[in-house]
Amino acid sequence: MQKKVFQLLVDNNSGVLSRISGLFSRRGYNIDSITAGETTEYGHTRVTIVTSGDDEILEQIEKQLAKLVDIRSIKELKPDESVYRELVLIKVKAGAEQRQAIVAVTDIFRAKIVDVSHECLIIELTGNQSKVDAFIGLLEGYEILEIARTGIAGLSRGIDNLV
Repeated sequence: MQKKVFQLLVDNNSGVLSRISGLFSRRGYNIDSITAGETTEYGHTRVTIVTSGDDEILEQIEKQLAKLVDIRSIKELKPDESVYRELVLIKVKAGAEQRQAIVAVTDIFRAKIVDVSHECLIIELTGNQSKVDAFIGLLEGYEILEIARTGIAGLSRGIDNLV
């Protein structure tokens, strides 16, 4: 099993994400993450999908996606030719005696504490998946109350591969 990151440029019509996710569910394919957002072109949305499978399944996914009416373009974002980022918000239980240690780990990863209450902190971190996973791993010694991860957003490097 290998992972692939597909970037789609789609018409910003109602139900487009439903049709994309429906294609995956009808064929039994898995979506590891999906993100969507506006582009610089009016009426279009950029969708980034991370999926996994063997070569045959991944090729089939790409072909099936290309058949959908709302999809204007599709390309693979290869790791060495692209930049990937993910945002994570983590709520950690932190009494007064634990806060300084959590702040130290947060500073090392260039994360930000975005909310503080008497019993917990909310930390924001942006980075590649391995950085996010490493940060979460270091926080496992503390009580993590909630995690919200956005999934991967990515762009290809340079100006030759614009979608």
